[in-house]
Amino acid sequence: MVHIVGAGSGAPDLITLRGAELLRKAQVVIYAGSLVNPSLLGLCGPDCRLYNSAHLTLEEVLEVIRQATEQNQDVVRLHTGDPCLFGAIREQTDALDALGIGWDVTPGVSSFCGAAAALGAEYTLPGVSQSLIITRLAGRTPVPEREQLAAMASHGASMAIFLSSGMLPEVARQLLAGGAYTADTPAALVYKATWPEERICRCTIGTLAQSGEEAGIHSTALVLVGEFLRQGSAHYDRSKLYDPGFTTGFREATR
Repeated sequence: MVHIVGAGSGAPDLITLRGAELLRKAQVVIYAGSLVNPSLLGLCGPDCRLYNSAHLTLEEVLEVIRQATEQNQDVVRLHTGDPCLFGAIREQTDALDALGIGWDVTPGVSSFCGAAAALGAEYTLPGVSQSLIITRLAGRTPVPEREQLAAMASHGASMAIFLSSGMLPEVARQLLAGGAYTADTPAALVYKATWPEERICRCTIGTLAQSGEEAGIHSTALVLVGEFLRQGSAHYDRSKLYDPGFTTGFREATR
């Protein structure tokens, strides 16, 4: 059996209880060594075999899994954040299906959640934005034409941009090309959210590239963009959920 586990955004205590227990029981762990906090491997038993997938191809990962399952060993495939976001798990699960190997998925805390927590931010503010776009800039790996960053930016919604902190001038250019944001729209860079070395850089789209350069942030950071980042309480509406004048299925309005 293969357990695909989200390691969380970085802090070792942000892995789920289920994920931690699967690590303790696993006989083989294949982990994304470029981003998974290595302290999580301390949960593994003394006889557990560890493989860093940063040095492996998909075919090599599958061969490790095939050999382990032939010996009736449980395998944990440990991914960063939540496996459903930029985790490349579909190609693995399809291959496992073809091999007749069972699998399941344990979700994790994504870095876009960790980044918002670091900023004390809420992506969905009443009267500001009720949508969050999770995307990335096209680089060596393309994105569908309809999902170019400028097209996504045209919505003016809250945005969490992955895998793009090394291309900040182009990120800023495409964000402005979308037409819904301005150079003064709030932005932020969150480097290694929830890790001990986490760093936060608040800026605007207009100063995004310069701020990243001055902070020395060129990788392993999320770019967050949108009016939800504007500080102060005057620019958003109060939630109806806790408004005394709003009736819900649990309480009647009091005024």
